[in-house]
Amino acid sequence: MTTEKLMLNKHEIECQHIYMFFKRIFDIILSAVGLLVLAIPCLIIALFIFACDRGPVFYTQERVGKDGKKFMIYKFRSMYVNADTLLEKLKEKNEVTGPMFKMKNDPRVTSVGRFLRKTSLDELPQLWNVLRGDMSVVGPRPPLPSEVREYSDYDKQRLWVIPGCTGLWQATERNNVGFSEMVDLDLTYIQHRSLLLDAKIILLTFLMIVRPKGAY
Repeated sequence: MTTEKLMLNKHEIECQHIYMFFKRIFDIILSAVGLLVLAIPCLIIALFIFACDRGPVFYTQERVGKDGKKFMIYKFRSMYVNADTLLEKLKEKNEVTGPMFKMKNDPRVTSVGRFLRKTSLDELPQLWNVLRGDMSVVGPRPPLPSEVREYSDYDKQRLWVIPGCTGLWQATERNNVGFSEMVDLDLTYIQHRSLLLDAKIILLTFLMIVRPKGAY
C-alpha cells in the first residue's frame, strides 16, 4: 500500500453531510443506551479498581480531535497513579515505531488494569465523550498532543475526522502493527467510511473483546 494511494480529499470528506447526520444520531443513541445498560458493570469495575490500590477510578488525559481540537478523554484507570512520571524512563523500551508508546509488559499497569486493557473495558467511559460529541463510536484513535507534534502532513490526515472509541485498526490489527500501518488503516477507513462499515467495525470490536488479540 503506497502513500500516494492514500492521499485524501478533505473537501470530499467534509461534504459527507448525510452520512455525518445519521452517524451523529447513531452515536447519541448508542452512547446513551450504553451508559445506562452498562451502569452496573461500570460500578463493579470501579470497585475493583479502587480495591486494587485505593487510587482514583477514572483517568483523564488531553487528546487531539478533529482538526487539531483538544479535549479531555475519560477512561477507567488501568495504571498506577504515578504512571505518567515513569514514562520518560521507559521510552527506550517502546515496542512500536513512530510517535506512539506501547510496551507489552508495561510495569505501570495494575493487575486489574491488565484485564481491563486486554478486554478494552477501560475504554467504556469514552461513551461519555461520544455523547458530548468529542468522539464518535467509530473513528481513528485520538492521539496525544506529543504524538501529533511528530506527525507528518500525511499522518495529519487522520485528524480530518472525529476520533472514535474503536476503528479499523483497533478492530483488526491493534498492537500487531506499527504506527505507519495504523495510519494507513485509519486513512483506509476514512476513505471508505459508511454506516455499513461502521457497523462491521463495531461487530469486529465485540469479537475482539470476547477473543482479545494484540491488546496490552
